[in-house]
Amino acid sequence: MISYRKCIEVITQLLNKFRPENQSLEHLLEESSEYLENLNDAEERFVLETLSGNIHYNKILDIVAGGFYARDGLHLPLSERCLYTVIGYIATFKMDEYGIEKFAKILKSQDIHKMCKFLRFFFNELNLNTWIKDEWSQIYDLNYVKETWINPLLKRQPDIQNLISSLEDKTRNEPSPVKTSKITETKPFNLTKPKPRPVLAPQRIPTQQPHKPVPDSTYKPPKEHEILQTKKNKNRQKAEEILMEANMAHFKCAKAEKSQKTKRILSEIMQGEENKLAFNKTKALQAPVYKGDNVPVRLNATAILREGALYQRQVEEELRRVEKLVDGARDPSEFLEWQRQQRERDLEQQLAEIECRRLEGKLSREEAVLARQNLIQENKKKALMKKEETAQLMRQYAERRLQEEKGMRDLVEQVAEGHKNTKQARVKLQKYKQQIVQEVTEESRELLRQALEEAEEELKKKFELIREIRAIESIPIITHKFVDLTETAGHGLNCEMSLVELYERLAIAKDTQSKAEEDKRDQILNEKQAKQQHLLDTLEQISFHRAAMGKASILKNEEKKTKSQLSKAIIANDDRVLELQRKLEEKVTERKKQTESLKLTPSRNISRSSKNNFEDSHWKELEESRERQAQLLQHGVLSKGAMNMIAAYQAAKTGAC
Repeated sequence: MISYRKCIEVITQLLNKFRPENQSLEHLLEESSEYLENLNDAEERFVLETLSGNIHYNKILDIVAGGFYARDGLHLPLSERCLYTVIGYIATFKMDEYGIEKFAKILKSQDIHKMCKFLRFFFNELNLNTWIKDEWSQIYDLNYVKETWINPLLKRQPDIQNLISSLEDKTRNEPSPVKTSKITETKPFNLTKPKPRPVLAPQRIPTQQPHKPVPDSTYKPPKEHEILQTKKNKNRQKAEEILMEANMAHFKCAKAEKSQKTKRILSEIMQGEENKLAFNKTKALQAPVYKGDNVPVRLNATAILREGALYQRQVEEELRRVEKLVDGARDPSEFLEWQRQQRERDLEQQLAEIECRRLEGKLSREEAVLARQNLIQENKKKALMKKEETAQLMRQYAERRLQEEKGMRDLVEQVAEGHKNTKQARVKLQKYKQQIVQEVTEESRELLRQALEEAEEELKKKFELIREIRAIESIPIITHKFVDLTETAGHGLNCEMSLVELYERLAIAKDTQSKAEEDKRDQILNEKQAKQQHLLDTLEQISFHRAAMGKASILKNEEKKTKSQLSKAIIANDDRVLELQRKLEEKVTERKKQTESLKLTPSRNISRSSKNNFEDSHWKELEESRERQAQLLQHGVLSKGAMNMIAAYQAAKTGAC
């Protein structure tokens, strides 16, 4: 006799241990041979067949088990999932082999109520025809699923329903065992004397294990490496000595050295092999060829026209200016000179303001250092107060924790008492769920019947439409039609014409179009020639203007040189510049005296970092001022004298710093 209960327990344990991504069925059986030792031959055969089938059809059986847990088995434990996959495999693939009686024995070996619930879900006609068939057809072919699995399950549905009803009747009709009450026996009173209340021993503080020191082998290399290294060095030294002896003692009867020709051939062969291996070699880019300033620039048509228009505009402006002067207008050169002088004065005022801002920045820096020291002291006081507050909060937290532990103990006792009264609530909940399931099955059957009726009506409409289409296709069609190209179609339109007339009109239209294209081509050629002539004229004008501008720039540069020499001589004797330098020297000496009197010694790291930051900012300011001066000189806004004054100011500033 086969103990199906024990066999199915073994199968579920092996399925829970099986990991398909890491092991195969053979490895599973080798590792779990202890489960098969206590089974006889028939039980072992049943276990192996069922286990291999479950692993082979694991995907489709997991779909059924997952759907059962999602719908009807919400409150069942997940640890029994493999049990339902085993029952599903036997019902799907082994029903013809075992028969209904053997299948009933297998079901009786388990919890009958759970088995009936699973079989009622699995053999439901709506589930088999809808989502189970759709999910299985995603893994296997639809026709194969329908013919081999779905149709046999639907055929076995009446037998399974009878089996489920018989099992439920047996569970209902089984008489519950009557408990015989024991007769009470009188016993003498066993009164014990009260013992004195013992003093509770304090809770033992758990002692931590002593820390194991880190072994020396973690930081020191093993001796084997040193021994091997010494042996390698000795062997290498011996090999070098042998090589030296061999090189010193050549063969006396023959010449050991290779000839120059042999060496050259060997070097060529080695070079060729190295060139073959240099397939991934990076190639350096050549340095760009430097071209001088006087490189001829090739101008396109747009550049020529743009430059010609510029020069034409300049000529027109100059003519207008001359006409105004002839008419009695005033020359703006005096106003421009006055404007330049005003800009120089404004620039001097701006330099004075910049110096004031620099001194104010130094004062604010000293104030910031004092404020930072005060802030550090305040932060220390706040940290001490914060530590005291945290200690107070920790004490309050410990007291609250003790109260919560007492409350949790009381709550655990209440929950334990409440678990005793849950059996009646479970029975009521189970009856309520059964009632809901019956209502849902009735509604699903009604919906299925309506869907079948609608499908039959649609099929009837499709058959009628196909019949009409075939009747229309059976009518013969006249394929030959005689056409006269000189006649019209006879639609009665004013613009109606025959095909011959249409061809003639199209030929006339093509001739007119070709003539228009030729005229357009001649017009484009004439316009192109005129444009080229215009470009040549503008190029001549541009060359003339460039020559004139070159001469003017030479004269202007000579004037600038003379002006710069004069401005240098004037600035060297300027009283304001000398006074400014003297004041800067006095301020530097005063600052040094103050630092010596205060004797402040800040930390080295802070002084170095502040010095580096100050030097970086100082050099950045110098570079930016030089760039601004160059831009102003390029645009003609700043004169040479003002630039020299700025240079003197910056030199004094660098000396002060």
